[in-house]
Amino acid sequence: MKKELRLMKGNEAIAEAAIRAGCDGYFGYPITPQSEVLEYLMAEKPHERTGMVVLQAESEVASINMVYGGAACGKKVMTSSSSPGISLMQEGLSYIAGAELPCLVVNVVRGGPGLGTIQPSQSDYFQAVKGGGHGDYKLIVLAPSSVQEMYDFVGLAFELAFKYRNPAMILSDGAIGQMMEKVELDDPRPRWTDEEIVRISPWATTGKPAGRERNIITSLELDPAKQEKLNLKLQEKYRKLEKEEQRFEKFFCDDAEYAFMAFGTSSRICLKAIQLARAKGIRVGMLRPITLYPFPVDAVKEMAGKVRGILVVEMNAGQMIEDVRMIVEGKVKVEHYGRFGGIIPSPEEVELALEQIIIGG
Repeated sequence: MKKELRLMKGNEAIAEAAIRAGCDGYFGYPITPQSEVLEYLMAEKPHERTGMVVLQAESEVASINMVYGGAACGKKVMTSSSSPGISLMQEGLSYIAGAELPCLVVNVVRGGPGLGTIQPSQSDYFQAVKGGGHGDYKLIVLAPSSVQEMYDFVGLAFELAFKYRNPAMILSDGAIGQMMEKVELDDPRPRWTDEEIVRISPWATTGKPAGRERNIITSLELDPAKQEKLNLKLQEKYRKLEKEEQRFEKFFCDDAEYAFMAFGTSSRICLKAIQLARAKGIRVGMLRPITLYPFPVDAVKEMAGKVRGILVVEMNAGQMIEDVRMIVEGKVKVEHYGRFGGIIPSPEEVELALEQIIIGG
């Protein structure tokens, strides 16, 4: 069957994917550079297409708590925002993780700290993968590097969120959110019926058929022994995630002496830098994490045993590099090249930084 092709912004692709994935509700608040998600949904009127609810909440705090309520009912619900707005959602995300509820949160990252700039950045890596709220919890974190992946990862995020009863995040940035590329759209999937929700999510608060016993959803437990039991259950789930859901891509790694590690927009820059380096006879490849949590630990360990050096390229002051260095355990040199405050590095800058590593031994 011929697929439908459409030229779309990354933010628009997120919104269209949500409709076609059978999303039940979107609750959000406008903030640059992701406002097109909400704007597209409002313009498309998905309540007329699928019955999906789209609501502009009073604030980011309100929107994440609306997501909490919808997720507790076993519905596919989501929100999106950009860096300062995601910060406001952290308490709600901790509650959702503690209550073991599936949902999708999209962060189209901009420069910071503070109000910062509306330009793209990757400086929310720590917040996303380490748990920006309180308590020992993890989000499933996917990092798209194209508009097509912005679209594709919505369905994948919902799939993983419901499989593990855990909130999932798509960690993008302002460049991918605003750029336009051709997107291949798949056929719409219908929203789940009440009967399907009862079968798929037996833990949900209420549901049909009538007479089903009501479940209580909470992340509160005053007995420390019971709270520890919940935490142990969560840690077991995270270990399962780390074992089974590592996702990554390799580029030009078969003969590589050096390697880039980058995600999102930075990985696009590195692909061009690879061409520049190889034209000079430098054999370099790239490992691109698709899941930032769970991080592709096994692939990093394998690569570290084959190359002479790794250059971690990020649009921040150095965040993912801490995970790479911890995994490598000093077995190979790991350096960082980053621009921040909303500046995107050029391929020439990245290639020159690689040369400096080689010169420095």
